[in-house]
Amino acid sequence: MSYPEGSKVIDLMFGLPDAAALSAAYDSFKPLYRDRQAREFAFPAQYMFKNIPNISDIKDPVGWAVEQMDKFNIERALIGIDPNSKLPAIARDRFPDRFFFDVPTDPNYGVDEVRRIKALTKEYDVHSVSVFPCGLNPQVPINDKRMFVTYAACVELGLPISVNVGVPGPLVPMAPQMMELVDEVCWFFPELKFVMRHGAEPHEAMAVKLMLKWPNLFYSTSAFAPKHYPKAIINYANTRGADKVMYAGYFPMGLSLERIFSEMRDVPFKPDVWEKFLYGNAKRVYGL
Repeated sequence: MSYPEGSKVIDLMFGLPDAAALSAAYDSFKPLYRDRQAREFAFPAQYMFKNIPNISDIKDPVGWAVEQMDKFNIERALIGIDPNSKLPAIARDRFPDRFFFDVPTDPNYGVDEVRRIKALTKEYDVHSVSVFPCGLNPQVPINDKRMFVTYAACVELGLPISVNVGVPGPLVPMAPQMMELVDEVCWFFPELKFVMRHGAEPHEAMAVKLMLKWPNLFYSTSAFAPKHYPKAIINYANTRGADKVMYAGYFPMGLSLERIFSEMRDVPFKPDVWEKFLYGNAKRVYGL
């Protein structure tokens, strides 16, 4: 049941070390905050994470990122296209076989945002769209009519969508990400591959129940250190859900690769789950 050392990995949440771009992204949450503590955080969920990786003063950020991937057998990594950073374009041009791309999107912009998604698919090897419902301003619930425009575009383009679900880390209201909202989306868009991000806590059991119900609903472990993987998710992967649960990290936003892969050794997946969890499911769902 132990982690198979040397396994190939696809990381479904990987960041390039651009401190300025990360800071700009975090600043976008600040209009949602109502307390002084949150406004002073350097990292939106700072109270939840310790020993956040230091990414300052790296001379070759993209080359350094690939070196870190090589240390842990990460064959390919999904990275977001950040309009505040030049690094995604550099990664695309220097290492086209190591990175594939996600378009973080804000459905508040309607059809203009759909046009932006389509334009970026022509520039990058885009395999995903993502939304952080509680981090938008104004917030957009998972089953909101504004979201449906984005879901329809993903179906048209054949792209999975990665959506934060459950209680968010940043100190903002949680209602837009409640698990029961996912049900309507899966019902209305049966072709849409919907990937849950960031844990689904405290409704992991509902996440499992919905994955049993909907064929194209999946779960990724983004932003969770392996020792905190929910027991309900581990049990599901070991029984009926081996094809539904996928590895996603949180490097360098909140977790080091050293911590992730050292703790991975203690995750009690069955032997036949590991390859699917680390590699095979992501390759299939994201069309690699």
